[in-house]
Amino acid sequence: MKIGVLALHGAVIEHIQTLRSIGVEPVAVRLPEDLEGISGLILPGGESTTMRKLVARWNLREPIMAFARSGAPILGTCAGMIVVAKEIAGGEEPVFPLLDVTVERNAFGRQLDSFETELLMPILGDRPVRAIFIRAPIIERVGPGVEVLARLPDQRVVAVRQRNVIAISFHPELAGETRIHRLVATMAAEFAEPREGIAAAGTEPWSLGEAM
Repeated sequence: MKIGVLALHGAVIEHIQTLRSIGVEPVAVRLPEDLEGISGLILPGGESTTMRKLVARWNLREPIMAFARSGAPILGTCAGMIVVAKEIAGGEEPVFPLLDVTVERNAFGRQLDSFETELLMPILGDRPVRAIFIRAPIIERVGPGVEVLARLPDQRVVAVRQRNVIAISFHPELAGETRIHRLVATMAAEFAEPREGIAAAGTEPWSLGEAM
């Protein structure tokens, strides 16, 4: 089982380490050919404008869009949420318009306004998720085909899913939280199985059930 991490900018190492900790082989994705052989992709936090420029420089936009359209799971965290949104508040052009949501950048203020909290995320079980918010975005509008996965106590939406694409405002990889990565790995195994047959099933150390 291989899952890619877009390795152009941002919290790349932390996602790679988290994948390794759950028994998944991480692949650093820097060029279109790096998408070959992987069964899922993580778009890490960082600075979305920088990510936009680097995606364009290395001609990754269309290959990643095609990868997502194939049904492979995509996880966007923090800035990764911004780059998968169909609409960005302020009129900025979307990068990978995969999620029918409107996202507001830096919704919580500056770096000094970063915070940590616990969230209920029923798709991961009853135990709260430890979430770290750093210059995080927020979802202002949720389209009809989008499932809300988590909200803050004030009801602002911070995690969503639409088919094979998951986006979250926070950083589980900085909090020692592995269940979201396990969920993506489970989705990746299901995606890989029809293509790879029995060999793709194997032993699943990333099973979501073990994380609950």
